[in-house]
Amino acid sequence: MKDHSLALKLSAGFGFLFLYAPIVALIIYSFNESKLVTVWGGWSLKWYVELFRNEQIMNAAWVSLKIAFISATLASILGTIAGFVLSRMGKFRGKTMMAGWVTAPLVMPEVITGLSLLLLFVAMESMFGWPAGRGMTTIVIAHTTFCLAYVAVVVQSRLSSMDETLEEAAMDLGAKPVSLFFLITLPLIAPAILSGWLLSFTLSLDDLVIASFVSGPGNSTLPMVIFSKVRLGVTPEINALATLMILVVSIAVIAAIFLMRRQNRFQNP
Repeated sequence: MKDHSLALKLSAGFGFLFLYAPIVALIIYSFNESKLVTVWGGWSLKWYVELFRNEQIMNAAWVSLKIAFISATLASILGTIAGFVLSRMGKFRGKTMMAGWVTAPLVMPEVITGLSLLLLFVAMESMFGWPAGRGMTTIVIAHTTFCLAYVAVVVQSRLSSMDETLEEAAMDLGAKPVSLFFLITLPLIAPAILSGWLLSFTLSLDDLVIASFVSGPGNSTLPMVIFSKVRLGVTPEINALATLMILVVSIAVIAAIFLMRRQNRFQNP
């Protein structure tokens, strides 16, 4: 039994080492004085200062944040509607086809999705004159398209597992369908919508392939800029940027854990 426990601990230790050792090395080398990434030249905050002076990276980060926020918000609204229809509207003609259309981006390769959207935008521009060229608008549409699927799945799962007796009791008390949705259903599925929004924000911020197909000059996202720079070699500025992103994510995770524990403490004193 002891040997079995020791083997599990060693396996877990090697697994965590494999996952987190490169991240720790990246963080350490972000404070490297030397311009060469693989040569240690002493501790310094030099590359963090250079990062904030780099207008290309800062502009790309601002563009990515705007696109991620807008795409996540639109995907949350449309995905919630789609999940509600698939879960609450019962059987109707075309439901299977609609479910397939909604969930198709989950299994579709990103290259196929990006190429299809590019051809769609080119055809729409030639027929209707909109969208005029490729830029932030086309990236937002593309990101909303594939993020919508994730929100719909999360919301549909929440609605399927939710106790419908509360909704039935509200209807017995005379609640109208609109009031029922906004006063009863929406607060109950709010955590699922928030989870879908956060997932959509992360996926949009992280996307490289689809954005490369549907973006135009002057609208490069942060992953596109990073990829173009990494192809020429990793610079200490990229290490500093990655460290800041890790810091932001870590703070968000710690805050979420703290809030969850605080909520559980109030619910189960």
